[in-house]
Amino acid sequence: MNLNPLAAALNADLEANGASILQMLSQKGKNIFFPSKGILGQGAEAKGKEINATIGTALEDDGSPLVLPCVQKSLNLPKTAFLYAPSYGNPDLRDAWKAQILRKNPSLAGKNFSRPVVSAALTHAISVAGYLFLDPGDKVIIPDLYWDNYELVFENAYGAKIETYNTFKNGGFDIDALEAALEKDGIGKKVLLLNFPNNPTGYTATEEEAKKITEVLVRAAEKGNKVVALLDDAYFGLVYEDGVTRESLFTKLVDAHKNLLAVKLDGPTKEDYVWGFRVGFISFGFKGATAEQLKALESKAAGAVRGNISNAPSISQKILLAAYQSPEYVQEKEAKYAVLKKRYDIIKETLASHPEYKEAFEPMPFNSGYFMCVKPKGVDAEAVREELLKNYSTGTIMLKGLLRLAFSAVPTSKLPQLFDNVYRAVLALTK
Repeated sequence: MNLNPLAAALNADLEANGASILQMLSQKGKNIFFPSKGILGQGAEAKGKEINATIGTALEDDGSPLVLPCVQKSLNLPKTAFLYAPSYGNPDLRDAWKAQILRKNPSLAGKNFSRPVVSAALTHAISVAGYLFLDPGDKVIIPDLYWDNYELVFENAYGAKIETYNTFKNGGFDIDALEAALEKDGIGKKVLLLNFPNNPTGYTATEEEAKKITEVLVRAAEKGNKVVALLDDAYFGLVYEDGVTRESLFTKLVDAHKNLLAVKLDGPTKEDYVWGFRVGFISFGFKGATAEQLKALESKAAGAVRGNISNAPSISQKILLAAYQSPEYVQEKEAKYAVLKKRYDIIKETLASHPEYKEAFEPMPFNSGYFMCVKPKGVDAEAVREELLKNYSTGTIMLKGLLRLAFSAVPTSKLPQLFDNVYRAVLALTK
């Protein structure tokens, strides 16, 4: 395959000043570019002309979008919301999200990272990362308690192989296991994914653990490895205990080493409770990154979006932008956080007040997010899941021999009953 001149120019930017980022890209990542000279580029050049016969939209004679009234009446939005968004994303929303990242992660002040590129929610951002950084046969290092959709994205779609390491040791994150996984197979490209708060366990690294994880990744980079750290921040901000890191690992990794590329994958889906909007973001940073290099990574991400879905939903982006500009946004978000925090507190109280539950199941470490997990004792987790469905009218998810309990979706008053049902179901199967 001949390399497009636009891709070659982006690759040259990424190699400038001795940077090693190009070596981290997959072959697809090296080949991809944003088609700034094609239909989109020519359309941009024609913007504002008296007659513009370039872009495939339909307009009224007055220049406004041609929209069905029965569709528009359902939305309190201007007609412009019906137009395509750029493949990079709505520029105002990109800036608003970057401002949010900075507000929620004050340690990023003064640090250099890219303007976020908009994806069709976080799963698509993960897929874009797979496109850019994974060739068939490449390994992705992930804790052994992970969201099963990573398999579809990394293995089925891109032909990579997930390699796992032990998640927990002594009630906390197993940092030694992470370092051992990075040391395996010698020096080379290392792609890893860290997900805090974690799905399925609802665990976020403590401040001390976050510091040690950073040290492990920097040591790997110092040895000559080209480290791509994918940070799945889907549940960012939903932390319920003191001593747990409240900032993304992106803050520590974004300027940690020239051989360490931090890729932040985030979005409003879980943070802002807009699951059906399908908007996410992907941001990049590494030590010594120039504006041109960050722009090149943005262009490659936008090219992957353009070649896959064209662009993320414009209507969702418009609604989110309006929300972020609303003076009520922060207060309303705090109120919703309080709902989840109360449920978390009730779970902790319920487990503490029922020591007999330890006979039937072991709670996995949890301190954040939407979920927590329990490990049934003396019986198969799938059998417990089926028993709960059949005799207790209770639905759970079985993953990796654990039961995942989404307390985010359970009415506060029913949380004690949920754990009592699990207890009774395990006993019923072990008698």
